[in-house]
Amino acid sequence: MTAAKGRRRPTIDDVAQAAGVSRGTVSRVLNGGHWVSPDALAAVQAAIKKTGYRPNPHARSLATSRANSVAFLLTETHDRLFEDPNFAVLMRGAAAALAEHDISLVLIMAGTEDERRRATEFITAGHVDGVLLVSAHAGRGGVVGDIVDAGVPAIACGAPLGFERRMGWVAADDGDGAREMVAYLKGRGHRRIATITGAMDTAGGRDRFDAYRQELGDAFDEALVAEGDYSRASGARAMRELLAAAPDIDAVFAANDLMAAGAIDALHALGKRVPEDVAVAGFDDAPLAATVSPALTTMRQPFERISVEMVRLLLQVIDGQRPAAMTLQTELVVRESA
Repeated sequence: MTAAKGRRRPTIDDVAQAAGVSRGTVSRVLNGGHWVSPDALAAVQAAIKKTGYRPNPHARSLATSRANSVAFLLTETHDRLFEDPNFAVLMRGAAAALAEHDISLVLIMAGTEDERRRATEFITAGHVDGVLLVSAHAGRGGVVGDIVDAGVPAIACGAPLGFERRMGWVAADDGDGAREMVAYLKGRGHRRIATITGAMDTAGGRDRFDAYRQELGDAFDEALVAEGDYSRASGARAMRELLAAAPDIDAVFAANDLMAAGAIDALHALGKRVPEDVAVAGFDDAPLAATVSPALTTMRQPFERISVEMVRLLLQVIDGQRPAAMTLQTELVVRESA
């Protein structure tokens, strides 16, 4: 029964008849082969080839009430998408992990109020089966709350502040990584260790700063703290502010690599040597960490694994399981800057 021009399209019933099995058995084979005997699986596969049957993705989506797509929701401005290489690493990893399940990844930007409104309307209308939430800010929680309230399956990259008990997430151990970095700088003999924090409305920004403060203990000095927004420009600005407030700084820990690179830019512009005058350390091990001069000492986040685990947990939630959270270890990478 080979399909030819002018004939009707082969159906699941045609495959079932050719294989000598039930329609349900064919359906189970098409959905992954679970609970199908080896003999039945072989018979159905042979019948599919014989009949020329091809699944109809649209009909399959309607039958399962699924869109076969997942949103990569980035609550940042468009310029940050192209500036921060970590987003590309996460998106590439998530797309590859989803492709193994024949699921598409849809990028949705939500850096402005209008974008967040449109994102909420699109997601809650059922156009995607779930959401991978990246760079969640507490001040932009409206879209997160709407997603949670609508019951849309979602997993965040990093703990979603205010929704930690209602949404699953995957994160690197920000606190442990920051403590290890500050301890490393102390062990190198540095005594005036400043920090450039990340955005304090993010879990990463708060946790890395809290760990920095705890590790310094009695040596903590508010004059050695400047806030950035994870951009390279904010790192340069913060470094200038820190040197103006405390010229005796001998090391700086930036909460991400882009800000650390900005700090190096500012130090070079002011005639300071890195690391001889001021050591600089970052967090992430982004691609630029190995190319900036001097190469950056940093804490490596396992972004590839983070994206894979986010997809795995999201698919579990889509299948009806409770949301889960996972914390992954970081790794100290020593280079020339500190």
